[in-house]
Amino acid sequence: MTLRFSLRELAVFTAIADAGGVTRAADTLSMTQSAASQALAVLEQALETTLFDRAGRRLLLNEQGRLLLPRAHALLEQAADIQSLFDGVAASLRLGASTTIANYLLPECMARFAGRHPGARVELEVGNTRDIVAAVAAFRVDIGFIEGPCHQPGLQLSPWRDDALVIFAGRGHPLSCRPASLAELAAAAWILREVGSGTREVVEQGLLPWLGSLNLTMELGNSEAIKRSVAAGLGVSCLSRSVVAELLASGELCELDVVGLPPLRRTLYRVMRGEKALTRSLRAFLDETRPQYGA
Repeated sequence: MTLRFSLRELAVFTAIADAGGVTRAADTLSMTQSAASQALAVLEQALETTLFDRAGRRLLLNEQGRLLLPRAHALLEQAADIQSLFDGVAASLRLGASTTIANYLLPECMARFAGRHPGARVELEVGNTRDIVAAVAAFRVDIGFIEGPCHQPGLQLSPWRDDALVIFAGRGHPLSCRPASLAELAAAAWILREVGSGTREVVEQGLLPWLGSLNLTMELGNSEAIKRSVAAGLGVSCLSRSVVAELLASGELCELDVVGLPPLRRTLYRVMRGEKALTRSLRAFLDETRPQYGA
């Protein structure tokens, strides 16, 4: 079988798709605009189809382009992996993780990976669950680790960890150090993560059926800020036990005993594109982050 296009044309195609236009894509690839346009034309001619709809100067992927894009990315990643076998290039990996996982769970996995692969280059994008899902869908990261459900079609979701959530307050809070009722918890001033956070979604799903509503007084985009604010007496909150373990142990925070409320748990997930090429570095990192779900 004779191929009618090359990896170069595929690289230009993916760059244009990511950039939304030929000029920016050409700059990214350090080539002229005319050369990038010609490469796209060669690819479309070889495939006997157009891959973009033209909207002024912007190029928008059409149905054929959306069909090709994940396969083009996968093929280019496999080609880069083959080349790295012989040119001495160290492993390269792009990770995405929501904030709790990035701060408290993933560093140990990354340290093990770096120890077994000296010189490995690892990039980590941190955001809330919605941000990381978007990064996986847009091919900005090879794999994502998220704290909440994924509602994006076309992504592969697998359970990774079982995580306990803790409702807590500062040691001087009126609900501390005694059993609290569901009504008292509903009336308390709540500090929660921002909308789009996996923790926020899971907390609301776990508590609203029991409390009816939450007296939300503050939204913060950082778990560290939340636990410090709660320790300062500004309200109550609910976060992963791994986030607040140190302050619980020191007595600055107190885990609330709420009568009639079952334990809150959630599943942490790994998320990838279904067409994602499993390069050597990605396979190695998957080995370092084997699921421990239900343990």
